[in-house]
Amino acid sequence: MSTDNGLLVLGGPDIQALLEGRKRAVVDAVRRAYIEHQAGNSCLPHSVFVRFPGRVKERIIALPAYLGGAEEIAGIKWISSFPGNLERGISRASAIMAINSLETGRPEVVLEGSLISAARTAASAALAADVLHQGEVIETLGVVGCGLINLEIVRYILALERRIDSLLVYDIDAQRAARFIRLLAPHVGNIRVESSSELNALLARAQVISFATTAVEPTVSDLSACSPAATILHISLRDLTADVVLHTDNVVDDVDHAIRAQTSLHLAEQKVGHREFVRCTLAEILNGSQPARRDAHSVAVFSPFGLGILDLALARLVIDAARSHGHGTRVERFFDGT
Repeated sequence: MSTDNGLLVLGGPDIQALLEGRKRAVVDAVRRAYIEHQAGNSCLPHSVFVRFPGRVKERIIALPAYLGGAEEIAGIKWISSFPGNLERGISRASAIMAINSLETGRPEVVLEGSLISAARTAASAALAADVLHQGEVIETLGVVGCGLINLEIVRYILALERRIDSLLVYDIDAQRAARFIRLLAPHVGNIRVESSSELNALLARAQVISFATTAVEPTVSDLSACSPAATILHISLRDLTADVVLHTDNVVDDVDHAIRAQTSLHLAEQKVGHREFVRCTLAEILNGSQPARRDAHSVAVFSPFGLGILDLALARLVIDAARSHGHGTRVERFFDGT
């Protein structure tokens, strides 16, 4: 029986080093986690939102979870989103994860969580793009919202080596869009990158479009500019109106999780009183029980709530690598010593 009273701490530099060059492994870990969850080999309580009176955009979220498989793991992510941090020169999101021993229940690893969170979000979006987009080539990849998450999403899609001819980016802040293009430059090679001054112009040109904004209520009420077989990665969950949702081919990560907390899907459910507008989960496409698309003429929308099991899947990947290569700081006698 384990009586270890110590704690392994993996900070941001550790996480960054352990994830470097492993994007395909991260996507594979996300894929396996989705399939385990669909098979019922997980425990995933609803996330808990902590909000503050008179402050609409700020929040802190707790995501507890258990993920089974060859190496079962349980823990929690505690992540904040404070968009005003960008004006302070620091990141919008910050997070910490705690992983518990499944023998004693004691926390045994604490990890910086924002890098894991960004990586699992980007890997999930890249996996969905790879599964839902039917052509070998993405002629134009559209980016709506020029923050860290979309930067990572583009990098993960590129890592899957689908041919991309051009990138088109849009942000309500033109300076942020210009900075985003500069940050992308080292990663895109010869791919043409442009900024769009209008959202509809981007929708008309792009076949795969990633929404990762800080929207707290829907602003996009019309997708008629999109090509019929477009794929939308609705990562921020609150950009599309209920009417838009009701007229698209909707794929989610988990139905019960995605249709809550005033997401666009939740607003659609409130409008029509049912959830039949959601066709399936991404895992059902991955395991072959559902086709990739409803038909060749519908805009497909992937709306992932962001499941704690994905954070655990990446934490497991990182912890195994850390123990193999001696990364992290060991805090001895963290507990009471009994």
